[in-house]
Amino acid sequence: MNADERLAELGLTLPKIPSLPGRVQPLLEPVLVHGDLAYLSGIGPIGITGIVGGDCTVEEAFAAARGTALLMLRRIHDAFGSLDIVDHWVKVLGFIRSAPGFAQQPAVLNGFSSLIIDVYGVARGRCARSAIGTSELPANIPVEVEAIVALRPGARKENDG
Repeated sequence: MNADERLAELGLTLPKIPSLPGRVQPLLEPVLVHGDLAYLSGIGPIGITGIVGGDCTVEEAFAAARGTALLMLRRIHDAFGSLDIVDHWVKVLGFIRSAPGFAQQPAVLNGFSSLIIDVYGVARGRCARSAIGTSELPANIPVEVEAIVALRPGARKENDG
């Protein structure tokens, strides 16, 4: 079963990534391909704010990280037309907007990682990972995640370096 079929089997759909009128748009490529690697720019949940360990619980932030994984998968699908273009996930870097003294960043980022493993399986979805606490994130979101994925041999995209 490929990743697109697995997503459907799980009953999940990819959300649209809305444009944010009136806000400064970052100068970035959402997906940049170099060789057989795709670098996925940071993204966070839409419409969810909070400080984890403050006004946002670990469970709420876990759910926000899981939603962020769906947005990341949307970026992959938009760039390549299929989630199955990913051979395996290489590295995930998560930033968790944390209250002073909060030290459960890995538990929050598990929301992202668990969804990726649900879709791709352990062999393709488990990767190197870092979860870092930070005092601020854009739009006061509780979680932002960036990633690097290895593409199936021969995969190409317009901005290929």
